[in-house]
Amino acid sequence: MNVSISGHHISVTDAMDTVVRDKLSKIESHFDQIQSIQVILSLDNSGASDGGKKSNKAEAIMRVSGQEMFVQAFDDDMYKAINEMADKLDRQVRKYKTRQERKKIRGAGRDGRYEDNEIADTVPAV
Repeated sequence: MNVSISGHHISVTDAMDTVVRDKLSKIESHFDQIQSIQVILSLDNSGASDGGKKSNKAEAIMRVSGQEMFVQAFDDDMYKAINEMADKLDRQVRKYKTRQERKKIRGAGRDGRYEDNEIADTVPAV
């Protein structure tokens, strides 16, 4: 898995890098077909002009075969934003994995429906 971590209007510290990689390794343990993850940590100070606090934003773009998943999280604390971003990404991965497993089960179900129709045709009507 290729992980790239970058900062926008903020410098990414070693601690931030370690936390992000630790959280993403937990996601990888759930689903091993991840091609790459791009994480962008940024400082959004659009609310600072009206007296609001500066907001930290953590966003991630994850690529798996045939699909991209995007999540973002805002918080006053960067580490809380990273945790929320990782939780959202984990939920999306589990949802994607469940969908893939259901597709496999449904694909095998076609043969069963065909056999049911054959049996119904051979049973004489009463």
